[in-house]
Amino acid sequence: MKRVLKILSKVLLIGLGIYAALFAVFFFDLDGKALFYGVEPFLNKHYDRMERRDPLKMTYDMDKPHYDYKD
Repeated sequence: MKRVLKILSKVLLIGLGIYAALFAVFFFDLDGKALFYGVEPFLNKHYDRMERRDPLKMTYDMDKPHYDYKD
């Protein structure tokens, strides 16, 4: 019986510790701060280096593409 109570008390303490850690993450918005300060600058740096086509330098032809619709 003592062994069961000892195991249950350890499980309860571990559960309370996990609950406290998750509450701290929620209360202080640590996940949002980690995304804002850690992940977002990395993604901005990555996607700012991507080569993109300039839509202002593209040719503009009125009759292209020409589609023929036959009944």
